[in-house]
Amino acid sequence: MPEIVVNGERAGPRLWQVRSETAQVWILGTVSPLPVGMTWRAGEVEHALDDAQALLVAKPLEISLPRVLWMLFAQRDRLMIRGGRSLKDVLPPDLYVRFSTQRSIYGTASDRWDRYRPIIAAALLEDAAMKKNGLSARLDVSLAVRRLARQRRVPIEDVAVPGAPELLDALRTVAPDLESQCFSLVLTTIETGMPLLAARAAAWANGDVAQFASLPPSSEAACGAVLRADPRTADLLAGTHDHWLAALEAHLHGRGVSVAVVDMDALLGRHGLLLDLQDRGYEVDGPHQE
Repeated sequence: MPEIVVNGERAGPRLWQVRSETAQVWILGTVSPLPVGMTWRAGEVEHALDDAQALLVAKPLEISLPRVLWMLFAQRDRLMIRGGRSLKDVLPPDLYVRFSTQRSIYGTASDRWDRYRPIIAAALLEDAAMKKNGLSARLDVSLAVRRLARQRRVPIEDVAVPGAPELLDALRTVAPDLESQCFSLVLTTIETGMPLLAARAAAWANGDVAQFASLPPSSEAACGAVLRADPRTADLLAGTHDHWLAALEAHLHGRGVSVAVVDMDALLGRHGLLLDLQDRGYEVDGPHQE
């Protein structure tokens, strides 16, 4: 797996501070994809880890569809269209034409991914598009922070969020119309959204939270919002949120300093963890712009 370099000229991502009467948690929000070879200064993260008694982080390659698909070809029965059908048989004609057009642009065979579920085929095509645009969803910031924590002998606590098998099981029951909506959102990102993904990554690496918040969500986040209409997927996504909330509160009920690494889309917004923590009476201080 490619590594993220944690030094360089960018300002580096900013941290949120959440406080109770006896404890504080510094939260680093992360984004995906990131430009291959991106460098960022980890000074603020390192300073927080210097005083920390624990690092909270999800297990590597959990929950995020683009980050796990490349690992899951051993479970092809969960990924394929059943009954000998192809994408052309299950997609509205206009969506299939859009998919075929982008597939040809990114230099893949004319029938590649035709047997995969729409949501899987779209993610694989998006991965190819990101690679051609110098982006990667396989760069995991949490791995770099784990390395920094181990250097300081900070205990690492894996937050038990649902993983790839649970995600794929939930996707098996998603209604075709919801899957088509998600497919269309991912295609829109492939067609016009690559500069947006690069802008999100740059805002993150430069510590520009205001700029990041002003940008539209990633296709992954937008797709997740659509899939919440499916009960099983909604429960899975809610479970991820609840597991993180419980883990953060457990440390806020204790004493001392902890650091947590959480996806930015899970932190921000009306249903984000930061607002939930604030509503529960914790003090939340946002990153200060330099």
